[in-house]
Amino acid sequence: MSSDLVPNAGKNLDAVALGTRYLRLPIQTRLITPGDDLVALLEEYARPHLQAGDLLFISEKVVCVCQNRIVRADQVTTSWLARLLSKRVKNYAGTPQFRGLGHGTAPAMQLLIEEAGILRTLFAAAISAITRPLGIKGAFYYLVGKQAKSIDCPMSWTIEEFKEYAKKAPHDPNGVARSLKKHFGAETVIVDANYRGAFSLGKSTSSISEKFIREVLRDNPAGQDSEMTPFFIIRKASS
Repeated sequence: MSSDLVPNAGKNLDAVALGTRYLRLPIQTRLITPGDDLVALLEEYARPHLQAGDLLFISEKVVCVCQNRIVRADQVTTSWLARLLSKRVKNYAGTPQFRGLGHGTAPAMQLLIEEAGILRTLFAAAISAITRPLGIKGAFYYLVGKQAKSIDCPMSWTIEEFKEYAKKAPHDPNGVARSLKKHFGAETVIVDANYRGAFSLGKSTSSISEKFIREVLRDNPAGQDSEMTPFFIIRKASS
């Protein structure tokens, strides 16, 4: 293993998922900007470290940047529905539990509505209003779907170049994952991970389960700030 593959601050290289120990090897890059070629980036930064049997995990944020699927928040025209729903998002602003605005901003909620569709969003909001008082959480995001759930605003608190930008959902993440698997020979996952957990947006194979993704990325080893580690190699640890 290359000596430059070190864990991000406060994280460990290894984790247990489905009863097996894995290494999560973060790959640091330069600042990636709209229009950068994802394959070229992976050739430069990930290819030298890949071994047979490795899994390649890629942050959906970097896929969106390469696809130019970001937009300045002040350029999003928000609807009354976006403004209404964004006010009902619990992001704990002003408390120690605050971890980011997310869909608690009208621009982010507007992009979510555009991704999911108005009728689906209204249905999800109605079901959420019924189920939340019963202690059932997450109905809204389950019903709008993973693509809409992945939308975020702003993209990062600490990367100056992106702090005013909202992120749309990546285009055809399953297709991206399959094409990267074909190119690099490693099963690939396009993943959305944060302090709440992790889930896939695109996978090159259905054999990689969501439970595995949740467990191996439980502590979000990529971090949420300026770590610049959008690529991860997941490798079975030697016994």
